[in-house]
Amino acid sequence: MKKIILLLALAFSAFLSQAQTKTLKAGDTAPDFKLKNVDNKEVSFGTFKDAKGYIVVFTCNTCPYAIGYEQRIIDLDKKFRPQGYPVIAINPNDPEASTADTFSKMQDLAKSKKYPFPYLFDPGQKITDEYGAKRTPHIFIVSKTSKGNIVEYVGAIDNDPEGNKADKVKYAEDVIASLKSGQKPAITQTKEIGCTVKRKAKA
Repeated sequence: MKKIILLLALAFSAFLSQAQTKTLKAGDTAPDFKLKNVDNKEVSFGTFKDAKGYIVVFTCNTCPYAIGYEQRIIDLDKKFRPQGYPVIAINPNDPEASTADTFSKMQDLAKSKKYPFPYLFDPGQKITDEYGAKRTPHIFIVSKTSKGNIVEYVGAIDNDPEGNKADKVKYAEDVIASLKSGQKPAITQTKEIGCTVKRKAKA
């Protein structure tokens, strides 16, 4: 009985920790970071000197939704990096809570899928918490402005997690199209779709 109570307490603690993490919204300043990429080099916003903005996506090796969106994330980078909006992928999962999300396994995945974008490890989930990323994938589109890096959109990549809608709404692409034309996006937030971020239970 004591063991069951302890397990329930640990689970509730992990849930409460995640529930208390506030997600950034449009208009907020996007925190910069310096995280290790799968090539062992550190990456930050400043790595992309000519960027007009960034597509920051919290994703992972294991979530079925992240796997389902993987090619779409690759396609976003291929389409928009030349236009000044590179993808920066960050794995938000704790590797002890999700053993298939260790740094070495991130390296294996990035190599096998030939990721054209950085895939960053977030030790201690510090950046995950600063952004308030809740699920994988969870996307934050950021503009580089004279006032700093500003969040323009938060949520899902599109409204088609199953990948079979002919008339899907491509939220991320629509946001960047608006930004490129000098307009504010019509939609700045949608419900993120994916698996919850995996956290190590606190003792």
